[in-house]
Amino acid sequence: MKRDSKLSGVLHILLHMAALDEPPVTSSDLAKIMDTNPVVVRRLMAGLREQGYVRSEKGHGGGWTLACDLRKVTLLDIYQAVGSPSLLAIGNRTESPGCLVEQSVNAALGKTFDEAEQLLLRRLGEVTLASLSADCHKRLKAKGIPLNAKRNAHGV
Repeated sequence: MKRDSKLSGVLHILLHMAALDEPPVTSSDLAKIMDTNPVVVRRLMAGLREQGYVRSEKGHGGGWTLACDLRKVTLLDIYQAVGSPSLLAIGNRTESPGCLVEQSVNAALGKTFDEAEQLLLRRLGEVTLASLSADCHKRLKAKGIPLNAKRNAHGV
């Protein structure tokens, strides 16, 4: 089963935007960073714009800019802004089984899945974009890469 990578992709984009000194950043530039199509970037950014985390300007000199305080925005906020994709890739074989054995299996798995999702959501709510950005800066510094260098956060 293919995993949903929207949250990871959006976080990647936001951290690159936070590291750049030259806002706004075009969808094309962000697409190059992400090795994807600009249309994919625009789709990912739409939910963030609706929630006020980013702004977009059209036309020459336009693009995307951050519109939020990274210290106040959590991974949970971003997860919700991208549509709260499924957290777990596993599930019950049948949702409404007639078999009593399968009902027992579903009950046990359902409770476990719910607990796991609640734990994951709680943890997402504890991590801010600022803490991710700080970790990224620490990694860049460890590699001797200047923090304000243009589009170098891939470590190259």
